[in-house]
Amino acid sequence: MAHTHTHEDHHHGHAPHGHSHAPHAHPAQAAHWSILRMPVPGRLLAALAVSACLWAVVWLAMR
Repeated sequence: MAHTHTHEDHHHGHAPHGHSHAPHAHPAQAAHWSILRMPVPGRLLAALAVSACLWAVVWLAMR
């Protein structure tokens, strides 16, 4: 029994990993606000505030 078909990969010019653009196609946008630009004490306060809100939701759900 002869093996007659081939196992060639033809991508016909397409990117092998899906959709892609050149770097200039999507320029970086200026961030209006970023947690990475906050000082460390501000980050800790923001984390504590978010945590307190989440715990309040849990506490209200368990009542």
